[in-house]
Amino acid sequence: MRSIWNGSIAFGLVSIPVKLMNATENHSISFRQIHLSDGGRIRYHKVCELDEEEVPASETVKAYEDADGSVIPVTDEDLASLPLPTARTIEIEGFVPASAIDPLQLDSAYYLSANGVPAAKPYALLREALRRSGRVAVAKYALRGRERLGMLRVVDDVIAMHGLLWPDEIRAPEGVAPDADVKVRDAELDLADALMNTLGDADLETLHDDYREAVEELVAAKAAGEPVTREAAEEPEGKVIDLMAALENSVRAAEESHGEDGGVADVHPIGSGGGGGAKRSGAASKKAPARRTGPGKTAAGRTSTDKAAASKASAGKTSASGTAAKAPAAKSPKAGKPPAKQTTAKKATAKKTTAKKAATKATAKTSRGARKRTSA
Repeated sequence: MRSIWNGSIAFGLVSIPVKLMNATENHSISFRQIHLSDGGRIRYHKVCELDEEEVPASETVKAYEDADGSVIPVTDEDLASLPLPTARTIEIEGFVPASAIDPLQLDSAYYLSANGVPAAKPYALLREALRRSGRVAVAKYALRGRERLGMLRVVDDVIAMHGLLWPDEIRAPEGVAPDADVKVRDAELDLADALMNTLGDADLETLHDDYREAVEELVAAKAAGEPVTREAAEEPEGKVIDLMAALENSVRAAEESHGEDGGVADVHPIGSGGGGGAKRSGAASKKAPARRTGPGKTAAGRTSTDKAAASKASAGKTSASGTAAKAPAAKSPKAGKPPAKQTTAKKATAKKTTAKKAATKATAKTSRGARKRTSA
């Protein structure tokens, strides 16, 4: 990598010579401006607005425009004479947890490389100190004509530096949030959670710039003289008519794009307030029919209980009528235990009849004995 800045890291009284290199690169396709009729390049010339003559770079200097429109020339010598301690030094101001840095402040990213063999030892010392503490260093440095704020952290075995925006450069999100008091229902949150679970984790390694690839294909086709087919772009809808339906359709589309049959998200049942058309997981879909047929089963249980009670009542009436009319109970279709009870009742009646006959005979004998005594 080519270094873009040489300086040192000031770690207390320890100075670590380093080289600064870009950690990122731009893959955007650049275009030139041409004259459409003949293909000639369009070029810009620096022309003085007073004499309308082109001005070379050697005669061009910076200037500050005041509020009244007047300009104040500022040369490179004027800027170099400023007492800027961070002109060639990355001055570490302190250390904070990485979570204390607002991602809104992150700017450009750089790699810091030890500049020379003597710098290897202090470089490794700072790297291991950052790694063991789990914190990042906050520093100030000067680059491209201005003093900047930076964050130093460890990436693999290298110290990386992220340019940070100054706190007063971060705008407050005033007037950005919706003005209306929006209330989100639990059913909508459940579907949103289901959609997030279905989409799953994002694999950043598989993401790429589709627009850049389309531009490259367009340029290659025009260079080869092939016809270019223009596909009609889909116009985005102005508003979401039914949020619940849109979420449910999104869950289905995500499941189909992931090649899932039953879905991986657990969608909670939605009440009457929201439509319930989202796919459920295997466990949920198995339980759902059971919950639907629950009332039916309860009704069936009550019906069978009522039938059993009616059968017992019918059997009781049949037994009573059979005993009263001395009809044979064996003809009843549910004659299990009732015939045994009727037989026992007949035996008891027979015993009573026999006892009555014995008592009658004893009474007759007593009467005869008394008559004989009287006649004597």
